[in-house]
Amino acid sequence: MRIADKREPTEYEACMSTRALSLTHTTIGKKMVMAISGLVLFGFVIGHMLGNLQIFLGPDAINGYSHTLHSTPILLWGARSTLLVAIVAHAVTAIGLVRLNRAARPVAYVSKKDVATDYAAKTMFLSGITIALYVVYHLAHLTYGVTKGLGYQHLPVDKNNWPDVYHNVVHSFQVPWCTAVYVLAQLALSMHLYHGAWSLFQSLGLNHERYNETIRSSAVAVAMAVCVGFLAVPIAVFFGVVK
Repeated sequence: MRIADKREPTEYEACMSTRALSLTHTTIGKKMVMAISGLVLFGFVIGHMLGNLQIFLGPDAINGYSHTLHSTPILLWGARSTLLVAIVAHAVTAIGLVRLNRAARPVAYVSKKDVATDYAAKTMFLSGITIALYVVYHLAHLTYGVTKGLGYQHLPVDKNNWPDVYHNVVHSFQVPWCTAVYVLAQLALSMHLYHGAWSLFQSLGLNHERYNETIRSSAVAVAMAVCVGFLAVPIAVFFGVVK
């Protein structure tokens, strides 16, 4: 009698056999968490973009907007707390999905050709890492002024004792490399938003061949609008439209 070869169970199999899965332990559940946290982050992105565009109204408008946020702790820290929870949930769930996908197929393909979904997933992961690094830089740049010695001046307050956002934005985006960082980051963000918006409808089960092309076109339009909105500020400053 031939005895079957024994092998160690994969992480995916062990997870399935040793505990009852809750919704968040399943691929569907994780995608739902990704979708909900993504919606929260998307709302923040839109609000942040609209706030940034106030720089075209002059120093008083953008600095007043910043002052209102900083003088309303409940609003400021409520938004920051919600944003932090959404970011952590989004990142942890993304890593969990990658691990589940790898565990589900521990043996590599002999020959592999990426399809659209594989390409989108890889792009989402890479653009997500890029955005995370950019957020760290963005906070160091304009919120805390840590990067003030890298070719531009950073002032913490203006004559009204408000954060001098207008001055800091104008002086930093006159530096070519600083503007380039923001341009590259916004391109990564727009790609992430496009795939995210498209995946959102798939995760929520809103998928029908009659509407898929409209959804895809809408995702492209939204991603491009956000990209243009964010890039308008550094480009306008760099070319002297705002000074």
